[in-house]
Amino acid sequence: MAISAKLVKELREKTGAGMMDCKKALQETDGNIDQAIDYLREKGIAKAAKKADRIAAEGSAYVEVEGNTAVLLEVNCETDFVTKNEQFQTLLKQLAQHILSQKPDTVEEALKQPLNGEGETVEEFINSNIAKIGEKLSLRRFATFTKTDQDAFGAYTHMGGRIGVVTVLEGTTDEQVAKDIAMHVAAVNPKYLSRDAVSAEDIEREREVLKTQALNEGKPANIVEKMVEGRLNKFFEEICLLEQSFVKDPDQKVKQIVKSHNAELSSFVRYEVGEGIEKREDNFAEEVMSQVNQK
Repeated sequence: MAISAKLVKELREKTGAGMMDCKKALQETDGNIDQAIDYLREKGIAKAAKKADRIAAEGSAYVEVEGNTAVLLEVNCETDFVTKNEQFQTLLKQLAQHILSQKPDTVEEALKQPLNGEGETVEEFINSNIAKIGEKLSLRRFATFTKTDQDAFGAYTHMGGRIGVVTVLEGTTDEQVAKDIAMHVAAVNPKYLSRDAVSAEDIEREREVLKTQALNEGKPANIVEKMVEGRLNKFFEEICLLEQSFVKDPDQKVKQIVKSHNAELSSFVRYEVGEGIEKREDNFAEEVMSQVNQK
């Protein structure tokens, strides 16, 4: 099949491999980008971890804690300048308070609800702010959390709301420890809480990739399995929060920090503004030439 330049570019951004290697990998896998990533890794050309999705949209992540409930939300706008606007900051807080008080399950449900139970709907409220601020605004997503009086929330926002994290630490009221773990999540970006959260399918897929990789390195077949298990442990350390070295004390894993406080980390959510949203790419050279030709 014909491989587009856009697909080659996407694979190159995700793996850091050369253009021709990316093109060959896509040809070998009929354009399947996930299989192409595995192909490059097996050949030792690409790194094990994919690069994060390009950050495109502007906006802010915001955390509101109210007693034993908390919410993490993301609101998008068109320019970074708007996020510093006092009116935008007020919008974030009002939306968070609405979600905590009215408890919608989805964004769609939230938009239809009267703001804080009375008057205009949340959607109308957002639209009125669009008219005042002058940019398109949208409530993209949110996650809510509950705890008991014996538990702690870790709430953290980074870079003025570019990244937002909430952790729930059960069995301790030490909010600083919960926040330190939230800061770790912001910095390291784990995909899962623990090994148990990784699907058997994903583990088996990784095992096969590592096995092929080791054989392609010329390692003897009788030691490949041991090598694979060792590398699989490294794989878990890269993607599972509890298996990672704690950023504030690399000699200890996150699970050791949690255990030292007789606690259990039950959940975490991390939002990075715009992740997974593709931004329109302008060809500035063509734009300049177009303006020159019009003169």
